[in-house]
Formats: sequence, C-alpha cells, structure tokens
Amino acid sequence: MTKISSWGRLSAHKHVVTEINDRTQIPALLQSHHPGLAYGMGRSYGDICLNPGGVLWKTTKLDRFISFNNKTGILRCEAGVLLRDIQRLVIPRGWILPVTPGTQLVTVGGAIANDVHGKNHHALGSFGDHLLQIRLVRSTGETIDCDHNQQHDWFTATIGGLGLTGVIMEAEIQLQKVASAWLNTETLAYANLDEFFHLADDSEAKWQHTVSWIDCLSGIGRGIFMRANPIAEDSRITPKARQLTMPFMPPVSLVNRLTLYPFNNAYFYLQKKQAGPGIVYYEKFFYPLDNLLEWNRMYGPKGFFQYQSVVPRAVGKQAVQSMLKEIARSGEGSFLAVLKTFGNREAIGMMSFPQPGVTLALDFSNNGARTLKLFERLDAIVREAGGRIYPAKDARMPRDLFERGYPKLHEFLAYRDPGISSALSRRLIGY
Repeated sequence: MTKISSWGRLSAHKHVVTEINDRTQIPALLQSHHPGLAYGMGRSYGDICLNPGGVLWKTTKLDRFISFNNKTGILRCEAGVLLRDIQRLVIPRGWILPVTPGTQLVTVGGAIANDVHGKNHHALGSFGDHLLQIRLVRSTGETIDCDHNQQHDWFTATIGGLGLTGVIMEAEIQLQKVASAWLNTETLAYANLDEFFHLADDSEAKWQHTVSWIDCLSGIGRGIFMRANPIAEDSRITPKARQLTMPFMPPVSLVNRLTLYPFNNAYFYLQKKQAGPGIVYYEKFFYPLDNLLEWNRMYGPKGFFQYQSVVPRAVGKQAVQSMLKEIARSGEGSFLAVLKTFGNREAIGMMSFPQPGVTLALDFSNNGARTLKLFERLDAIVREAGGRIYPAKDARMPRDLFERGYPKLHEFLAYRDPGISSALSRRLIGY
C-alpha cells in the first residue's frame, strides 16, 4: 500500500498502485484488479483522482505517440502522454493543442476525463471539442472505440466523465495550425466588475485568449485583464526554461492573513504599472505556475482547497460580487484568483463543467471549519444563481449541489463502469 495525495495535499490515503506499462495489458489488468481508478499525474486538486483503500491504475508509462499526420494535424497517442510533450513535439512542426488548462503537466487521459478548458473557451471550447476518437477499456476487459459517429453516447459520457466510464487507452486529437510559439499580448488593469465584463465582451471577437487575475480581497473587484493572439510568424529563439522548485514545506501556510493583503495590493499596482502590449512565449502565458515546481507546498502541511464555480452570464456580475463580499468578510482569501468568461456554447460531454457564463477560481489555505463555512456561503450563491462547481478542483461539494449542477447525471450513470470507483464518486454518487 502506498500513500497518495492529490495536488491539494488535503490528505494522504493508502492505495494499491498498479503501473500499466503497455496498453495491451489493460484489459487483463482491469479484470484482475478492481474496483480501481486510472491515475495519471495527480494534478486534480480534490478527491476525483483518489481511491482510498483501493487500486490505482497508474498510466504515466502509457506515454507513446502512435501516429501523427503533419498535413492534417491529427495526432493519436496513448492516454498517459503529457500535454507538455505533445506541445514540444508539434509546435516546431506548425501545430498546437487547441485547448489546454493552466498546467501542461497533465495526461491526455486526465484532460479528457475532466474535459479541461483554457483561456480560449469563447473561441475554441474545451478539450473534448477537439477529440476525434477515444479507445476505452471497461473493467470487464471490453474495448470500446467511440467517436462522433460510432458509439457516440460512450464518447459524450467519457468526455468529462470523471474517469468513471472506463480506462482511456488511446485518443485521437485534432490539433490547431499555428505559425509560431509566441503570442501578441495586451495587459490592462480594471477597477471593478463592470470594467471586467466590458473588457471580456470587447475582447471575445478580436482575441483568442482572455483571462484575468482578480483581487478577491479588495471588495470592489479590481484586477488585471490579459488577452492574447497567436503571432502570424516569428523567428524568435525559444527561451531557456528557468524552473524553480519550492524547496520545502513550511510548518504553516505562507498564504495567510498577514501575507495576502500586501501581496494582492503589490501585485495589482505592479501589473498595472507594467500594463500594455507585449510578445510572450506560449509556456509563460499559458502555464505560469509550471515554472515553480511543487508550488502546492507553500500551503503547508494542511494543504489547500480550490473553489471553482461557473454561473450563468445573466446573473454573473451579481453572483461574483456576492462571492467576493463573502470572501472579504470572512478574512479568508487567495492570491491565485482567476476570473474569466465562457463562450455561448454547450460542452460535448454529459458531465462537462464549462457552460455559458462566468467562472471564478480561487485557492484557499485549509483553515478547517472556518474555510468550510465560507464554502457553504459560496455554495448558496452558486446554487441560487443556477451554477455548478468543477469536480476536478473539488474536495467537499455537497451532493445536492452536484446533482442540481449536472442535470445529465442520471443519463450518465447508464455508462458508469461498476469496476471503477473514486473518493469523489462515493461522496457524490454513492458508490
């Protein structure tokens, strides 16, 4: 038994870890070792990637590229391939992943199971919108090839399916043509939520990527808005990666009441002073936190929560303002706070998180009951607004909010693999 924790480090549970080295082993392995759960890099924040007391099928050695057509941009690979390795293979060849989350240190299987989104949902949707085929293995050993035409119901159940429909063996992805690894960017300060929404609306038609950092403690919703477009052509030399590592875990969280207010204030004014146009390498713009390995250690031994919600656009300003007021009133807070809009498009997956509206994501140190009580108040705002919480980031969502936020849950359960279980499924589905 090996102790495994998720990225939030809220707890560490014992698991039987079984490594999958060859995709041809998967059907036999799943039949002999279950109930289990596919486990990649463990970058989910909560308990969606954990199976306490049970089996984890570790997939990181399923890292082979199967085929790549440089003319069409169609890539086929195993589910354990990292998004980082795809980017580094295809960008020099004139292609790029259309959608990636805030870290590239996740597997293709994890990106599918959580139907991850990036900074360009209004333009290109979520990861599932660019999948052409999935090869899925059930715990019975059955293999299912599903796509937009063949076994379409399995396709839509598996995209955003929380890892519960089977183990993803392979996937085929349609990449996006790109001329350069660099982006034209513009950074702008905004003073309140009205200005944020104006910038978001004004940017959607002209900018492929939009995102903002928000000062969740200011009480007025001020922040820094960033937008970017791929450069048509650029011959700049790839910058050398300068990665640092959080060298140790401090005895208490470095993110606390003494540090948050001065940090947020300093960050806002520094970024405001440096605002304007620029040219930025794709890794720096898309994955800024990847430059600090093990950054989750800064939250200390108790770990941290991430709370990410999405609410409909019609009530977006009111709901976000209410959440910010509750956060400021609580004395809790985050300097990793992201506010952005989702486009007016429905996700392909039955259980996918993105929906038209506005999404707010914040990290909170684990301060026990005080933090959980704040989440209850935030839940009430999301519930009243008709929104939902992101399972990939969640460690404590109440079951009623999950069921209300994901109206296709009962349809999805028909595709649930009974030989697969997770801490999240037992908490929110019951088994």
